[in-house]
Amino acid sequence: MENLHFDDFVRMLNRSIEIIEREHKQLSELDSISGDGDHGTTMLRAMKLISKAIREHEKKDLKSLFNSIGWSLLGVDGGATGPLLGTMFKGMSESLEDAREFTSGSEVVKMFESGLRSLEKITKARVGDKTMMDALEPAIHALRESVNRGSSVVEAFKAAAEAAERGAEETTKSVARFGRAKNLGEKTLGHKDPGATSMMLIFRGFYEGLLNRG
Repeated sequence: MENLHFDDFVRMLNRSIEIIEREHKQLSELDSISGDGDHGTTMLRAMKLISKAIREHEKKDLKSLFNSIGWSLLGVDGGATGPLLGTMFKGMSESLEDAREFTSGSEVVKMFESGLRSLEKITKARVGDKTMMDALEPAIHALRESVNRGSSVVEAFKAAAEAAERGAEETTKSVARFGRAKNLGEKTLGHKDPGATSMMLIFRGFYEGLLNRG
């Protein structure tokens, strides 16, 4: 897998922002089944903060960009979504060297794995618990496998996006074990988790953001 540069990540993030902005009402509808119905609104606020962090970032330094995004998201109102996303981005930044404009394929994998490990320190949720982890973990696993096979960057993130989509779909078969939804028990069966759906959309954005890569 070829190197990913700062501008590549900006395109990836911006495409994810566009997709969440387009789909935020659907996310709130999903959340209304088992939660407060505000997940889409929360994600919309989060995306606006990511966009602001990108606009205000003056240097092409991936570590500081992800760190800035992480700190911005930690303060998002609306349940655990902001803190979880913020922790993930801060964890991603911790794996990167200072003042780097690009990352290799193996470094990209380490970056996402570092974000996942940071999340695992603050939540007990794992695959099968009907949370964002159901999409995130499979996506990172697919990314790692693709990079190890020598896939191109577009192929690797396509595989990650497809794995995230499958993971989100699988949440229809599981019972919620975290958040307000856990109080509904088996009533959550048959419904897709909004957090996993959001993560799926983010990875779809990462993939689509690379399609017109220069």
